[in-house]
Amino acid sequence: MPPNPKVESTSTDAAGRTVEVLSIATEKKADGKEERVPLLIVRPAKASGKLPAVIALHGTGGNKEGMRGWLNDLADRGIIGVAIDARYHGARAGGAKGAAAYNEAITRAWKAKPGEPQEHPFYYDTVWDLWKTVDYLRTRDDVDGERIGMLGVSMGGIETWLAASVDERVKVLVPLIAVQSFRWSLDNDRWQGRANTIKAAHEAAARDLGEKEVNARVCKALWDKVIPGILGPYDCPSMLRLCADRPLLILGGEEDPNCPFGGAKLAVASAEAAYRKSPDRLKVVILPGVRHQVTPEMRKEALEWCVRWLEGERGASAP
Repeated sequence: MPPNPKVESTSTDAAGRTVEVLSIATEKKADGKEERVPLLIVRPAKASGKLPAVIALHGTGGNKEGMRGWLNDLADRGIIGVAIDARYHGARAGGAKGAAAYNEAITRAWKAKPGEPQEHPFYYDTVWDLWKTVDYLRTRDDVDGERIGMLGVSMGGIETWLAASVDERVKVLVPLIAVQSFRWSLDNDRWQGRANTIKAAHEAAARDLGEKEVNARVCKALWDKVIPGILGPYDCPSMLRLCADRPLLILGGEEDPNCPFGGAKLAVASAEAAYRKSPDRLKVVILPGVRHQVTPEMRKEALEWCVRWLEGERGASAP
């Protein structure tokens, strides 16, 4: 459906950046109403002409406002920064705080009976919103549609490699603390970190399955239903291959419990094999001793990567 943008406000911040708050339509819901995605867009001060843009995605329990620092940093480097609220987050959470609405939506999807309408709030529905956001950005007079990038933190990083891997309109990818293998974590009893990010939904599934606590069986059943394919063809090692030969920067921590290192190594190896003909377009930074956090070094690397491939030599001829 057409994006039908609705601008709520446009202002100028203290640094001279233009700040735009708006929403776009991405699909028609079962009740006939539009599913609308709230956007926060920050444009560089005194900007003119068509500029590159980067969509910056928040993590579980976050919101677009929490990405404002990223948007400012991008704008100060000549790149339009764009953030959205993921499904059941921020302005789409119905007033609930943190990840409460997200857990409730995943639980509803889990409990949906065969033949009933089922959402996929665990990543996939937001991935759809991202594709539609790219559609919208390419209609704007101030965005160079051939220089669009995407970066995301944790949940947002997973949404990045899911959405951008199959959308070649996204020319630069930066998943932060998000590269892993769901299959590996399940096979090697390292699912706990990922399950705990949406603990209430996993606990609801455990009760329905007659389990006293969340275990690998519960994770497999929930993931197979709500994020079907994530243990197979849509797992990270498989999806990262599709990014070649677009510039891809992988950032993570060696001690990250949410993205266990064993699974991350499988994903990195898959990417390295796919990028053999263009090794300069792949960079991997896995920091020793770092858990599930974005360090200043990671932030610096991410911003430099976006500037290098979106600004340098008009995007360094990214395919």
